[in-house]
Amino acid sequence: MFKKIKITCDKATTYCDKVQYGEASVKEIILLNIHLLTCKICHLYSKQNKTMSRIYKVKSNSCQIKNECLTSRDKQELKKKFKKFK
Repeated sequence: MFKKIKITCDKATTYCDKVQYGEASVKEIILLNIHLLTCKICHLYSKQNKTMSRIYKVKSNSCQIKNECLTSRDKQELKKKFKKFK
């Protein structure tokens, strides 16, 4: 019975990412929560993942509000630089 509810840490991190973006099934959420109760490393990963996403979301929103976008000229310069690396 326990083999059916036990998942690897690799699977747990995948489920963690899916839960964060609302793509996980109910079964995956339950399996992840069971795993997080027993695995401190994955629990820490989950906590850090949520924190990082929250920080990036706030930063993204502030950039959009300030309208800190690249100009057309800046975009062209970046394209030239990327072509040099190909």
